[in-house]
Amino acid sequence: MAGAHDADQVTLSSFTEAMSRFVTGLAVVTARQPSGQPCGLLVSSLSSYSVSPPSVLFSIGDQRASYDTFVQCTRFAVHLLGAEHEAIARTFADPHTDRFTDLAWRWEGGLPRLAAPPVFFACARAGTFPHGDHAVVIGEILRMSAHAGDPLVYYRRQFDWRLARAHVQI
Repeated sequence: MAGAHDADQVTLSSFTEAMSRFVTGLAVVTARQPSGQPCGLLVSSLSSYSVSPPSVLFSIGDQRASYDTFVQCTRFAVHLLGAEHEAIARTFADPHTDRFTDLAWRWEGGLPRLAAPPVFFACARAGTFPHGDHAVVIGEILRMSAHAGDPLVYYRRQFDWRLARAHVQI
């Protein structure tokens, strides 16, 4: 059976296209910069890491303006976005936007906290390791809140929370 299952050479474009077919949730990760200003980024590379202790991990590209902040900070916050947060996702995906200007947020325990995400984790950075053009950041969860709601889902480079309810064939 030739064709769809043939091995292709791995290129940047073939890899990113293949990974765009992986359905994932979206999160905004925030921290306080050394200057005292808030910073944040949109991530689709978030995963639970451990249940004992409760931990998450995310990756950040070394070309991101907030790279140094996230690989050196002692604490950060993770906001799992709900279906109603597409505008927030787009704001944090845009590297040229002042992300916190027109956004409902507050300082909580020294961390920038977005208003009303379905899930919020305050984390202590437990480890960081570089790999390729990214670093993986691990955080132990210090406190959290979780509320009901549909997730914001990312698939084929599009935000579409309805995929969470549909039977999708990939």
